[in-house]
Amino acid sequence: ETVRLSGRGEIYSFSVLRQVPDGFEDQAPYPVALVRLAEGPLLTAQLTDCAEADLTIGQPVEMITRRLKDSGPDGVLVYGYKFRPVLTPEA
Repeated sequence: ETVRLSGRGEIYSFSVLRQVPDGFEDQAPYPVALVRLAEGPLLTAQLTDCAEADLTIGQPVEMITRRLKDSGPDGVLVYGYKFRPVLTPEA
């Protein structure tokens, strides 16, 4: 069954990675979170567009598409999802 997800949820838990996997050194440190989507699923994602000091459990977030990796001048740009604090509350 196909289920359309809203892309909105809240921070269930989070941590800030200071020792990061190979290839992500230029992004360190960066926050990652368990995000509980409004529809129920829990997923892991990097957080963006936020300051570490401003993150809280239960904070509303929304999914966005961002560049994850650049494999070089002749390589492929890899895009994926991240979450950021909600900019505009739902009506």
